Amino acid sequence: MEWLVRPLHEAGFRVVALDHHGNNHVDGYEPEGFLHVWDRPRDVTLALDALAREELLGPVGVAGFSLGGYTAAALAGARVDPQIVWAVLTGAVRLPEIPEFPGALEALRRKHPLDESSRRALDAAAADLSDSRVRAVFQVAPGAGGLVTPESLAAVKVPVGIRWGGADTVNPYEVDTRPYLEHVPTASGRSAGPDVRHDDFFAPEPADPAVRVRVGGEAAAFFQQHLG
Repeated sequence: MEWLVRPLHEAGFRVVALDHHGNNHVDGYEPEGFLHVWDRPRDVTLALDALAREELLGPVGVAGFSLGGYTAAALAGARVDPQIVWAVLTGAVRLPEIPEFPGALEALRRKHPLDESSRRALDAAAADLSDSRVRAVFQVAPGAGGLVTPESLAAVKVPVGIRWGGADTVNPYEVDTRPYLEHVPTASGRSAGPDVRHDDFFAPEPADPAVRVRVGGEAAAFFQQHLG
């Protein structure tokens, strides 16, 4: 994610990048890290609390790629619909294959058998995970758009910028980006290009390296406008 961190740093922002437990290259993969998405915003709030104990925080912006896009939106008030999550977990709604963790859903079911107690535990998914310190959000190829409620998105008040790839089959525009763009009243955005894939934002050799460099610059400009 250097393409995103560098322009933010060069624009004068203090940048903190999080490794979410169970979904990073440091301590490995766990199914909850990919499927219990509502735990991710809590990680950010925990990090902000720790930073605030060190020194006074200025206006906070959150940028996120893929599931990080959902994480950023959740910190601005987006809420997951637990009924949809339950439908995904039970197989009533198909979960697209997760390239980094094929079989993540089956692994989760083995660890947490689906029963009434596990369904009640999903109430945590619907909690308000917003953080009042977050003043602006920038999403890149955001995920989980099909899991969030339109009502919660309609209540988002901070500026939201969105970029997506026109050839993204991991988080397709219609499923994952359109809900944010259409229901968040403060959202604006544009495609990064008709041929841009999800992988082009993180692959060692993207089809066009200039795309993500441009998007990183646009993220920095967005936050300069809304946090300056």
